[in-house]
Amino acid sequence: MKDLARRFPENPLLLPKDISPSHPGIQVISLLNPGVFMFQNKVWLIVRLAEGVGQKEGVINFPVLNATGNTEIIEVPLNDPNLIASDARVVNYKGLDYLTTISHLRLLSSDDGIHFKEDPEYPGIFGKGYLERYGIEDCRVSQIGDSYYLTFTAVSDSGVGVGLKTTRDWRHFEEKGLILPPHNKDCAIFEEKIGDKYYCLHRPSSKEIGGNYIWLAESPDAEHWGRHECIIKTRPGMWDSARVGAGAAPIRTERGWLEIYHGANEAHQYCLGAFLMDLKDPSIVIARTIDPIMVPTEVYELSGFFGYVVFTNGHIVEGDDLTIYYGAADEFVCGAKFSISEILDKLKI
Repeated sequence: MKDLARRFPENPLLLPKDISPSHPGIQVISLLNPGVFMFQNKVWLIVRLAEGVGQKEGVINFPVLNATGNTEIIEVPLNDPNLIASDARVVNYKGLDYLTTISHLRLLSSDDGIHFKEDPEYPGIFGKGYLERYGIEDCRVSQIGDSYYLTFTAVSDSGVGVGLKTTRDWRHFEEKGLILPPHNKDCAIFEEKIGDKYYCLHRPSSKEIGGNYIWLAESPDAEHWGRHECIIKTRPGMWDSARVGAGAAPIRTERGWLEIYHGANEAHQYCLGAFLMDLKDPSIVIARTIDPIMVPTEVYELSGFFGYVVFTNGHIVEGDDLTIYYGAADEFVCGAKFSISEILDKLKI
């Protein structure tokens, strides 16, 4: 299926082997879903690094953060009756879920938007405290004035929620704590106020009733959120039938707030689509794409740690040009260009 993406010929831009692990004995398993921002006239990625332990025969190893914030390795025999290890991403041991990898965030910059490197002056960002015991994931960055708002997924044995940090210089961060409790993720803050309110998109989920839908919320201070409304649901029989979630901050256009979102079907195949919200009242969804604007087609999107995935948290807007940086197959970081006007033309009421 042909999509609207013009993929970078240099893809993948980053592979796990390109980034050094955070600790001896740990290996970088995959790179995922970078947040994107401009700072000091450079393009920056805040990439999620998933790290794990080399497996030994007859046992399974998985990392967690201990009370001091250091990585601790749990080792369990594969024949332990208390172990359920049928998923490559999650294991259950003695009734508790653990991730097979633990994630943190790493900063990389580029002068050309293609070749990225780390700077020792901007160290990695790691989980802290019991609510981030299993790491932090999938950071989205919104710039409002001189401040950057970092929303990210905080993972622990208590659940999956949304954390917030703010910064102006990317060296010092103000910790805002958990702003949306479990189970919630995919939080993107609008990059300007509407009236006197901040707005965000987020994705609460339930195992029992409802679904994995996109919601809207408003706030007086970007920390305390209320007036939650469900605005985008899954569509039976379509490419986004199982779950949907916001990408990066919505893009202001003359026709409305344009949001690039991810959707997945029951086979866990992830594509990208778009929808449009009213400029004055974003709870009003004006239009939505029927077909995806991006479908996994390349080898690096179809095969990896978890194949058939394109997933974005970040982009750069320059006029009609939209550069999306995305995670491919839950292992590689890639880039693609789009025309905003082409995406708008694909929207249906």
